Amino acid sequence: MMKNILLYIFFTINIVFTKGDIMSSDFYNINFKNILGEEKSFKEFSGKKILIVNVASYCGYTRQYKELQKLQDSHGDKLQVVAFPCNDFGSQEPGSDSQIAQFCESNYSIKFPVMSKINIRKKPIHPVYKWLTNSDLNGWNDSKPKWNFYKYLIDENGNLIKSFGSNTSPLSSEIIQSL
Repeated sequence: MMKNILLYIFFTINIVFTKGDIMSSDFYNINFKNILGEEKSFKEFSGKKILIVNVASYCGYTRQYKELQKLQDSHGDKLQVVAFPCNDFGSQEPGSDSQIAQFCESNYSIKFPVMSKINIRKKPIHPVYKWLTNSDLNGWNDSKPKWNFYKYLIDENGNLIKSFGSNTSPLSSEIIQSL
């Protein structure tokens, strides 16, 4: 009887820890293209926290680009900001990748990685946002972005740890304290 209980505990603990490892490794294996069309994955940012933000050029929150760059500049040793342009919310990102890149450079001098424009709510939903919004994949979250500049924080091991609404400033104490 005691042997069966110990075996049950061992397998239960093993399954819980294995599930976390699978979710983390799945995150680092998600592929996407940067704004220049080059294939990328989150592996290049492993060991740092990652703040994923869906962005748009013609949104009331677009000024957050400046704050995102300040956040990257001041915490780049432990954080990587990654932006994913999206036109799903109010058609506020109608431009091509080259137009988005030009906008980011000329208006905000963005140095953090900006990726190729993706779908978040409209099909086909990009694998990054499938992972971020499916608790079976990320461990706890099913909430989808409600608007542009919604933020997700990933820890150094590839685990989703928090999400922040569009109205949360990238320089807010809530985000800074989570780093």
